[in-house]
Amino acid sequence: MARDLIHQIVRKALEKDGWKITHDPYPIQVGGFEMEIDLGAEELVAAEKGGEKIAVEIKSFAGYSKVYDFHLAVGQFVDYRRALKEKDPERKLFVGILEDTYEEVFKLPFAQNGYCRT
Repeated sequence: MARDLIHQIVRKALEKDGWKITHDPYPIQVGGFEMEIDLGAEELVAAEKGGEKIAVEIKSFAGYSKVYDFHLAVGQFVDYRRALKEKDPERKLFVGILEDTYEEVFKLPFAQNGYCRT
């Protein structure tokens, strides 16, 4: 599987924020499909609090167009969220993007209306 252009940037940011990377990539099988979410991680916290688990799909938005990349990201997110709900329901799913991409794409009204929450 080819790594996204910003894979290492997102991974290092998660680690710096106190996350332990547990999977790189995070494999998941559901309904006859084998998929790989870019990263799986656990929050390093005290045992009595328990650790939050996340999966992160990383997107650089460096493709044909921002609209195309947005559609690709949303499609993958929907599929991965469905798979996690069935196989690993306690794990939360996120999309890892650069701040510029967030400002240029994900803050637009279309993206905010039903897709993205800040």
